[in-house]
Amino acid sequence: MTIWTILFVVLLLAWISGFTVFHVAGGLIHLLLVLAVISLIIHFVTGARTA
Repeated sequence: MTIWTILFVVLLLAWISGFTVFHVAGGLIHLLLVLAVISLIIHFVTGARTA
């Protein structure tokens, strides 16, 4: 897994847990979702690099 995939998963899980469990401010929750989507897009744009 690349760093972008890991970042996407972590941010997505934080968004889901914040949305369902912690009930933090709505703007922060959606900011996490946007960051997760951006990291996923960057992952696909840069392409999979083999080590």
